[in-house]
Amino acid sequence: MDSFLVITNSDAGTADQEALDAALSVLAGRVSVEVAATANPGELDGVLHRAGSRPVVVAGGDGSLHAVASVLHRRNELKDKVLGLLPLGTGNDFARAMNIPLDPAEAADLLVTGKARPVDLLVDEVGGIVVNSVHLGASAQASRRGALWKSRLGSIGAGKVNLGKLGYPIGALQAAVKPPQLRLRVEVDGRVVNDFDRPVLMVAVGNGTSVGGGTELTPDADARDGLIDVMISGSVGLLEKLGYVVQLARGKHRQRDDVTYLRGQSVTVSGEPFYASADGEIYGPERSRTWRLEPAAYSMFLP
Repeated sequence: MDSFLVITNSDAGTADQEALDAALSVLAGRVSVEVAATANPGELDGVLHRAGSRPVVVAGGDGSLHAVASVLHRRNELKDKVLGLLPLGTGNDFARAMNIPLDPAEAADLLVTGKARPVDLLVDEVGGIVVNSVHLGASAQASRRGALWKSRLGSIGAGKVNLGKLGYPIGALQAAVKPPQLRLRVEVDGRVVNDFDRPVLMVAVGNGTSVGGGTELTPDADARDGLIDVMISGSVGLLEKLGYVVQLARGKHRQRDDVTYLRGQSVTVSGEPFYASADGEIYGPERSRTWRLEPAAYSMFLP
């Protein structure tokens, strides 16, 4: 019988525990399962140390998957690992991008019936990784404010009606009132595609398609195609910002004249200080950061 190591968040609420129990009941009798709850990076590192050759199943969202992949990458163990995902996060954007069922019980069935397929990863020059997407500018500001609201509202409600899910929309609304304008140079595969004379509203570097629970910043991204999708919005005027937001919500922002959409294998952003949101993890301010594609960096149970 196959054996899985399932990693959960010690701070998960009752609704998440019920969803996890439903998923584990699907696995019962089909695979051997060890469930390990972690609350901090030190505990996570210790749990992964005893994973051995077993597949590692993450019960959580993009942030939880990021944390596990980051530890394994730092220890040079990611390449030989097979990961699985039980989507218990708020947005579950990477699960959406990879066609993993959002219902944890259905996702558990996929762990047994799916196949281990290679998945790309983004790696920066300081060893940081990106599983799904990294973005900066207005969207990172929305994420910074959204994270605060998610924390404030996360204890209200349960399951699908948990108000924590309103965090990103509220943050996005606040960011839309006074979004930043940044003068940045963006280079893709060494070619300058945006320079300091063209202020930007935001830049998205995507391995997956969406952020914030379905906002498709890089809708053509595919984490298995060996390419990074890059979206640059130059919508800095008042009317341009409003038009961009409307078309982004409709998935038609790439049609705008002030939006650049292209692909490559490395992306460098430099210029005035900026914050970045990578898989929901916010860092900065930065003056320069480069992300390169690491193709087939690990394997994942997928349809």
